[in-house]
Amino acid sequence: MNEKMPVTTAIRFLRQHKIAFTEHLYAYEEKGGTAVSARELGVDEHCVVKTLVMQDENKQPLVVLMHGDKEVSTKNLARFIGCKTITPCTPEVANKHSGYMVGGTSPFGTKKVMPVYMQQSILALEKIYINGGKRGFLVCLSPADVANSLAVIQVDIATD
Repeated sequence: MNEKMPVTTAIRFLRQHKIAFTEHLYAYEEKGGTAVSARELGVDEHCVVKTLVMQDENKQPLVVLMHGDKEVSTKNLARFIGCKTITPCTPEVANKHSGYMVGGTSPFGTKKVMPVYMQQSILALEKIYINGGKRGFLVCLSPADVANSLAVIQVDIATD
């Protein structure tokens, strides 16, 4: 594939913070999620990290980074944060907060600065694949670089 790699806001963020990463394009499938990107790139879905834009009961947005093969316990996250409820944002609201289209949401260079909660077991991985700011485009980098550049808050909120 000799497609030119996109230069997204996320890529500019990574370059600006001098973070080492590799770029990976794949054939995006609507509603395919991390199962498709893992299959297309030939990697374990556990190493593909999804970027989810959620909100609390006061409509305050936040980002959750979770293993592709796990779900988020919104109850445990709400308890951790100390709020009543956490719900996923609608695609329109998520797009507005992040500046990215759902399916291409990256935690880097979001339009609105939001707290980022990362499933702590992600940090145990050597490398992760995370959205590069466009559908069908992931970047591979060290989870420690993600944690440091985004000042993530580690949480244990994964369910199967």
